[in-house]
Amino acid sequence: MGKRFDQYCPIAHALSLVGERWALLIVRELMKGPRRYTDLSTGLPGIGTNILAARLRELEAGGLVQRRKLPPPAASTVYELTGYGLELEEVMHALARWGARTLGLPRRKDDLEPDWGLNAFPALFYPERARGMTETYAVDIDEDRFVVRLDDGRLRVELGTVEDADFHLATDMGTMFALASGDLPTQAALDEGRVRIDGDPETLARFFRIFSFAPRLATAPDDAAPPAPARAIAVA
Repeated sequence: MGKRFDQYCPIAHALSLVGERWALLIVRELMKGPRRYTDLSTGLPGIGTNILAARLRELEAGGLVQRRKLPPPAASTVYELTGYGLELEEVMHALARWGARTLGLPRRKDDLEPDWGLNAFPALFYPERARGMTETYAVDIDEDRFVVRLDDGRLRVELGTVEDADFHLATDMGTMFALASGDLPTQAALDEGRVRIDGDPETLARFFRIFSFAPRLATAPDDAAPPAPARAIAVA
């Protein structure tokens, strides 16, 4: 385990498990599925091999990560999150929404992994607002293509496009997150030509009620303003 704190507090205990540098980024990578040591090293540029090995040992000791030997012909060892580790998904999404408020837009195209939306849409997802809904959206953000599906309120995001989508929207990264943050009303985005749709404008408004930076806590005011406009989500 990592650094311990001399206090009885669940936050302090959580930080003793995942508060060391790189620990949560390793969890971020494992949220995508089992990874070999070399996969983790590639997905975390800048991490030293000694630090990666130490963090994996600490996460294993804390019951968040486990090793598994793949059957032949792969026959390699992978790291994966345990059930306890997978429960960090909610924490990671909340942290991503919070951090994105002041991150700013990516400066270069290669700042984003090609599959960035596979993490971004779940982080923006507001489940209570999608309860019971079944719809398929084709979403084009600059050159990136995603299929966002709701099945009785459950979310699935895929790379690519789909012909029989219930709704198709195309926009750029800045407009996407201005809409998700509430800085830009959907009708204004349509009027200004910043978003193109194939479908009902009300569906566009509904989409950005469901995929939103809005606070999830019942005690938080709906109009709680971030310190700076939301522009991009740093989960890639």
